[in-house]
Parts: sequence; C-alpha cells; structure tokens
Amino acid sequence: MDITPLEIPEVLLITPKRFRDDRGVFCETFSQRALEAAGVCLPFVQDNHSISLKRGTIRGLHYQSPPHAQGKLVRATKGAVFDVAVDIRHGSPSFGKHVSALLSAENWCQLWVPPGFAHAFCTIEDDTEVLYKVTDYYAPQQDRGMAWDDVALGIPWPLDGIEPSLSDKDRRHPRLQDHPVEFTFERAL
Repeated sequence: MDITPLEIPEVLLITPKRFRDDRGVFCETFSQRALEAAGVCLPFVQDNHSISLKRGTIRGLHYQSPPHAQGKLVRATKGAVFDVAVDIRHGSPSFGKHVSALLSAENWCQLWVPPGFAHAFCTIEDDTEVLYKVTDYYAPQQDRGMAWDDVALGIPWPLDGIEPSLSDKDRRHPRLQDHPVEFTFERAL
C-alpha cells in the first residue's frame, strides 16, 4: 500500500498495490498495520455502503461531533467520486480549507478522513457505489453537516452545469461560519 499525505497532511490518499495475472486482479484493500504505521491508530467499528444512481449526486458535507466523532476510510467500488475533506478544527492552520481526491473503481484509491473533518463526495458517474469504514458508530444526536455550497470553502464541485442531487437534510445545513466550535486543533509534540 502506498500512503500519501495530501496538502492537509492528516488526510491520507491510500493506493493499494494490485497484482494482475490471466485470472484477474488481487489486492489487499485494508491493512490495520499499514494504517497504524501511517499514524491512523483508531479502530474501525462499522462499514457503510452507499449507492448513488445519478451523476452529480452530492452526499455531505457530514461529520459527527464529539464524543462520537468519526474517522472515515472511503473508497468507490463502482463508478467514481470527487471526494472532499474539509478541516473544521478551530485553530488549525488549514481551518476551513479542503482537500480532494478522485476515488474510482478503476484507480482503487481510498481516502482517510480523520475526526475533525467534514466529508462529502460528488458522483461523477451514474450508478456509483461507495464503501467506507468508520471509527465510531452512528450517533444521531451527534450527526452534523455543513453547506456543500458554502462559498467560503471554495470547493470546485465537478457538476459541469448539471443540477446536483441532494437530500433535503443536506440542502439545509448551515455554513461553516455558523457552526459552533466542536473540534480544536492540537499540535503534535
């Protein structure tokens, strides 16, 4: 596995090594040991699976607040997504900034989104499936979100003129500036 920090170094792009032969492909898609070596030392407790029928479906920006904050390990197993992580840790040098990656069934890449980041993706192909592991169970009382189209975030959604498909809940999320302080940045020693 190749594990590469993105511009916000806590967010990691994970590219599994694929082995091809005349039968097809074999790949190790998850290794706790490799993630721990890269600094991801939280246990995964739940797997989630979403299916989005249309290109331009946006799911997010979502996160869970403490004490049930979630880290997410995200991958597309069918189709492709523009995957985004937004730093919402107050005091962070990258607060309010985002990083993104293309995750697809073709490239097999995964994104590690740690607690303290809001997460979203936009499908760039019809019939896209996304699987992700999370580090805490779903806690409805801690379920939060922020506006996907907050201009302060500057996320360049790949919509190419099409109207995005969103849940009613995702259409109503507040902008970053209207969120309370739920995460604070802690410098590594």
